[in-house]
Amino acid sequence: MPITSLVGVADGLRPSLGRPYGLRTFIKVLPLVVLAVLAWVNPAKAMPCQSRTVLPPTVNFRVDNDLMGNQDQGYSNGVQLTLVSPNLIDYTDDPCLPRLARLINRHLTKLAPAEFDQQNMVVTFSHALFTPTDFNRTDLIREDRPYAAAVLIGLGYNTRIKDTLRTTHLQFGLVGPSARGKEVQNEIHRIIGDEPFRGWQHQLRDEPVFRIVHERMQRYAPEQGVWGWDAITHYGGSLGNLTTYANAGAEVRVGRHLPDDFGSTPLRPAGENTAPSRRRPWGSLLGMHLFLTVDARWVLRDITLDGNTFKNSHSVDKRAFVGETGIGLAVTKGQWKFALARYEVTREFEGQKDTPKFGSFTISRAL
Repeated sequence: MPITSLVGVADGLRPSLGRPYGLRTFIKVLPLVVLAVLAWVNPAKAMPCQSRTVLPPTVNFRVDNDLMGNQDQGYSNGVQLTLVSPNLIDYTDDPCLPRLARLINRHLTKLAPAEFDQQNMVVTFSHALFTPTDFNRTDLIREDRPYAAAVLIGLGYNTRIKDTLRTTHLQFGLVGPSARGKEVQNEIHRIIGDEPFRGWQHQLRDEPVFRIVHERMQRYAPEQGVWGWDAITHYGGSLGNLTTYANAGAEVRVGRHLPDDFGSTPLRPAGENTAPSRRRPWGSLLGMHLFLTVDARWVLRDITLDGNTFKNSHSVDKRAFVGETGIGLAVTKGQWKFALARYEVTREFEGQKDTPKFGSFTISRAL
């Protein structure tokens, strides 16, 4: 669809977008997002590029929700749409990338190492909600975490050298009422018949947010047959007013026709974003494997716990050291990949009653 057509449709939606949106507005906007995705990754729209023969363009859609952990608190809900490029010759001139991406990358050349075997680029759109435990209270719950919502857009750069991966992600967005957390959560709860959370008037105030996330991964894999196993270690960190931390951990996978990539857990950049592979990742054979992941973080800042950076807002005394474990199942068949995982996190702040638990489901399609 031409850009002028998209602009025309967007103009028609502008009156409804000016009001607090709900599910109906989301349904109106969703076709625009889908069209933009197809325009970005449709091979017919791009110039010929041989790099598609190894890693095709991919679309991922992920949903996180604490109901899959039998809770309704903390990191309550998240959605993320991810667009993954084919393997690229470079980030600035490769015809597999749209012109806008190549233009942006000319200003970000320092993010890519000079040497690589394979590399690709990722674009993400995400929305996340955070709530305290007691949904009935309308007063400020000082002993529990703040209400918060965040909407983010990100650019990611994955570079593979043999069995090592460097991944760097830039994320920009907004935290606060303009992220529409109250409207989104209330609409979802109305649909499923749950009570609304009544304390959203105490949420964090509007603030632009930014972070840069960098991780390095190493894959250890014996000779693979139909059945096999591998292990992927990672370390890195985040810097920004959204989150600032250092982290390290590992993932172990065992199963049938393991993919030649750097992890399956959707919360790791390589797991969801489909890092460069030395072979087409999803063949016609059915693949299935279990994965177990652990991660430890030393957290210096988390805006959803520490509150606004430059304004007065609700906050709690966060814990500096946080651990996370996850277990999941991934299935691949043809152009499709499905991953289901459940995570448990140690207490994130002083006085937190229950340890956070949530689930994640990802569906991916290679084009």
